[in-house]
Amino acid sequence: MAPLIPSSQPWVEKYRPRQVKDVAHQEEVVRVLTNTLQTADLPHMLFYGPPGTGKTTTALAIAYQLYGPELYKSRVLELNASDERGINVVRTKIKDFAAVAVGTARKGGYPCPPYKIIILDEADSMTEDAQNALRRTMETYSKVTRFFFICNYISRIIEPLASRCAKFRFKPLSEDVMTNRILHICHEEGLTLDAQALSTLSAICQGDLRRAITYLQSAARLFGSSISSTDLISVSGAIPEDIVKSLLGACKSGEFDVANKEVSSIIADGYPVSQLLSQFLDVIVNADDIPDEQKARICKKLGEADKCLVDGADEYLQLLDMASETIRALFNIPQGLVF
Repeated sequence: MAPLIPSSQPWVEKYRPRQVKDVAHQEEVVRVLTNTLQTADLPHMLFYGPPGTGKTTTALAIAYQLYGPELYKSRVLELNASDERGINVVRTKIKDFAAVAVGTARKGGYPCPPYKIIILDEADSMTEDAQNALRRTMETYSKVTRFFFICNYISRIIEPLASRCAKFRFKPLSEDVMTNRILHICHEEGLTLDAQALSTLSAICQGDLRRAITYLQSAARLFGSSISSTDLISVSGAIPEDIVKSLLGACKSGEFDVANKEVSSIIADGYPVSQLLSQFLDVIVNADDIPDEQKARICKKLGEADKCLVDGADEYLQLLDMASETIRALFNIPQGLVF
């Protein structure tokens, strides 16, 4: 096993797949794009799905495999949410890059097709006007330019753009796939993770491999080569399971004062309430001793509380309201005040 050697490079970049075939758990996408590499016939692409599932990695890998290191910088334009991508940039920078024709000279054994690639990462953050301005550009320069749109929410891409692209949905990574990848990184970096730590990491990250690798690197820097489940929970900001279960236990007691004391303790400890609501939801859904009707009432309240938090509501009041509604649901107390 290799020794643990400090490196300034983030592991997310260090272990990013360099070829399309190495992208994990996206078999349909990999199969189609592998055929595309052989024919060099590429349509406009739209990659969508949850974060950390390989969308940007796949786009960069196929661009690199088409052009190689020499032509990559001149043939590929990558813009993400941190870049200015308003309507003026679409009409100038993107249009100017798209308009330039390129040759077909092969270099270093790479296919080097006669078109360029524009990668628009986090395209769902582009304004509707900017997206509309792209429509004509895509049509006019389709012979010399291909567009890759990458987003989390396909519903935020206007239909005229989406209909011009081949769509690929990226699935959240399964626990087996994530575990295999994490174990590979652990072997390379000389880390030791037990089965419980691996399971905890998968549960915290919910199919987001990028987040899993980031937490793993943070834990390695803080706790050394032997990492436990508790270490991963502390670096991830996740709330310990016993805290969530104690809140549910307080609600099951049926006493408001007990629930209020637990809520006040959670707020005093500085735990993020939005994270607590997410974990509380998992506990409620998986609880065998709570009837479905009561689960439905509690889940409805969790959704309302989460929306209020997004709108800037007070964390203590929302958590207390959620706990109160949980008590009412568990003891079948009618909703609303009774006069």
